[in-house]
Amino acid sequence: MARIRDRTEDFKDAVRQTALSLEYSESKMAAILSSFIIHKPLQRTSFTKAALKTLKSIRTLEQFIMKHRKDYVDMRRTTEQERDSIEHEVTVFIKACKDQIDILKNSISDEEANSRGWLGIGSDHSNADTIAHKHGVVLILSERLHSVTAQFDQLRAIRFQDAINRRIPRKKMKRVSNSTALEIPKSINSDLRELDEPQPEPLRVQQQLLDDETRALQVELSSLLDAVQKTETQMVEMSALNHLMSTHILQQAQQIERLYEQAVEATSNVELGNKELSQAIQRNSSSRTFLLLFLFVLTFSILFLDWYN
Repeated sequence: MARIRDRTEDFKDAVRQTALSLEYSESKMAAILSSFIIHKPLQRTSFTKAALKTLKSIRTLEQFIMKHRKDYVDMRRTTEQERDSIEHEVTVFIKACKDQIDILKNSISDEEANSRGWLGIGSDHSNADTIAHKHGVVLILSERLHSVTAQFDQLRAIRFQDAINRRIPRKKMKRVSNSTALEIPKSINSDLRELDEPQPEPLRVQQQLLDDETRALQVELSSLLDAVQKTETQMVEMSALNHLMSTHILQQAQQIERLYEQAVEATSNVELGNKELSQAIQRNSSSRTFLLLFLFVLTFSILFLDWYN
């Protein structure tokens, strides 16, 4: 078995001699060799830069939620105004991220519309693959934002549940205090009646009218208090339902995005099927022509042989 000789050094010398003959300097050759070893970073497109910026914003939002999680949930750490401020900042963050994702979706739609050829059929498969990749990037960003908003929705649900739990015991305590307050004036009025028995009739009638007005005011105030507390509880529940509805709307938007991607994939499959059908028709016509030609040659050969005999 013959030994294999390493000719790498000979190749390097030959390349060096060729470069010197082409008037390449030492610095230029060193720069070319370094470019082979250390590749220059690829230039990022505007879509990639915007996607990375959106991802950075979502990570910042997630870090902000994790940092202020205890402050938002624990009532003893912060006040209601501070929790409302945290919720407002998170809402602004989410809206900004959603706007960035919408901008990416619009850029994809514009690129897809420009890439379509005659009769709305795509002409470049590489461009279609790029558009599909961008759709995947947008879908990943939407799912990441949805997961972060779901975490904050859980914290918000805990806060609303604590608020409801605080409203219900307070309402019960106020009802008990109102009932005792109604009982105390009754006992006082009974005592006053006992003391006022020897009083004349006009004073007794006036005292009775004052007692009736006091009871009516107490009943009206207690009913107003119950109505205010009921309205406050309903407002808290409506706010929670509103946030849950926004979460479901975001989920539906992601489902619509998946359906759109499936429709794009189905369209590409239909185009490939049409191409395969056209190729099958061409093959069928060519085979039919070949069969007719074969039968014609065979018939002519039989006739020629019969004539020759």
